[in-house]
Amino acid sequence: MNDQEEENKIKIFHDPIHGHIELHPVCLAVIDTPQFQRLRFIKQLGMCYFVYPGAAHNRFEHSIGGCYLASHFVRTLQENQPDLGITEKDLLCVALAGLCHDLGHGPFSHLYDGKFMPFANPEKHFKHEKASIDMLDYLIEQNGLMGPNGILRKYNFDNDDIIFIKEMINGPIHGSEFKGRSKDKAYLYEIVSNKRNSIDVDKWDYFARDCHHLGIKNNFDHMRFMKFARVIQVDGEWQICIRDKEVANLYCMFYTRYILHKQAYQDKVNCGLEIMVSEALLKADPYIECIKSDGGTCRISECIDDMFAFTDLTDDILFKILYSECQAPDMQEAKGIIKRIFCRNLYTCVYESIPIGMECLSKMNLPLTSMQVGRVSVQTTSAIRSELIRIAHARGYQLKENDLVVQIAYLDFGMKEKNPVEKLFVYSKKEPNKARHLPRNEASIILSPIQYSEILVRVYSCCKEMKEMITSVAQQWCVQLMS
Repeated sequence: MNDQEEENKIKIFHDPIHGHIELHPVCLAVIDTPQFQRLRFIKQLGMCYFVYPGAAHNRFEHSIGGCYLASHFVRTLQENQPDLGITEKDLLCVALAGLCHDLGHGPFSHLYDGKFMPFANPEKHFKHEKASIDMLDYLIEQNGLMGPNGILRKYNFDNDDIIFIKEMINGPIHGSEFKGRSKDKAYLYEIVSNKRNSIDVDKWDYFARDCHHLGIKNNFDHMRFMKFARVIQVDGEWQICIRDKEVANLYCMFYTRYILHKQAYQDKVNCGLEIMVSEALLKADPYIECIKSDGGTCRISECIDDMFAFTDLTDDILFKILYSECQAPDMQEAKGIIKRIFCRNLYTCVYESIPIGMECLSKMNLPLTSMQVGRVSVQTTSAIRSELIRIAHARGYQLKENDLVVQIAYLDFGMKEKNPVEKLFVYSKKEPNKARHLPRNEASIILSPIQYSEILVRVYSCCKEMKEMITSVAQQWCVQLMS
């Protein structure tokens, strides 16, 4: 077999979720780079592996699953509606977006961007999606994929195609207009990361994959959803719409999301572990030297500005801290926290509120401006902790800031207080090319909840000796909150 035949050879992966997956040579060329292989060493569910022993899967296999579902969805639309004019390169671009959408995740996935970076480097407003497109640019450049002999050039990719891929991952690059594809193909932007209604292949893969590894039932059928999807013009925009009778299946998707967050992603033990890891990273940040592309060094929190350094930043950062010879007091504390994790001497959740709405926290005049979309701010948890310490001091207790941690779990359907199902247009069997909005009461009076978000306030004790005192103080705070 000559080099050209080998390059054009499609390879087959066997995936426990989707079965046998065929991958295009362009996708294989991306997978076989150090920047993509890095994802093998980043846990999909962060510290959840320390709670659910089966949750050992990584961002690597999720990204391949996202690639498969993205290409399958586009192929289904292409076959069902040939008049859409979907080209093979369109399909390949969407597949690459599905493959590369998580390149920018840091150690332990969302722990890095959700619990570490807001404290370590808040002015950056770090988002892993932005880091993903930075890493994609770096990957393409370092491996010559768009060079004269690069595989992307051989398959006739141009700059608009690269822009299209990056826009599908992180939205418009300049301004609010998409540049990679014309408006008649705007629906392609809804497949990998759907900003319109949060229904996309990224979620479909991690719902199925995470449920499989966690042992949680997944009631959503993504293959059925794709079969009933159609592209229809709505108010001058081409959108992906769904058959009206499939709304029940769609509610199953969002209930599955809620259950995964409730039982796994924001499980109170898992969140306590993530708090401990983020504290260890914060204390070690000034002392761990990451090598940059120019040979200099940077902190863990500064790697996002240098993709060479970011490539080496994976979950093994815990062992780099643990085996570091640095004797600085903060570094010794970081090592102590990690040792506590490995000995299962964990921060203990001593109090969890009943589900409440944002208005309950608003009554206390707390700062609720979010540093991250869909999440209450770092300042909010700090303000609650200060209030707890004030109550403790008023009762004669000697409570310090490092004795407790406040964490807020925010549970929703993916669009904060809004119902994402109502953002989707439907069609009927009789009128397959006419889309309409389906009101909540017409879709179902059973399936649709009254509210679409809830908050759980949790208080953790950092040492066993303080558990009873902190529990008592947290209960008094909650009485004041609810009164």
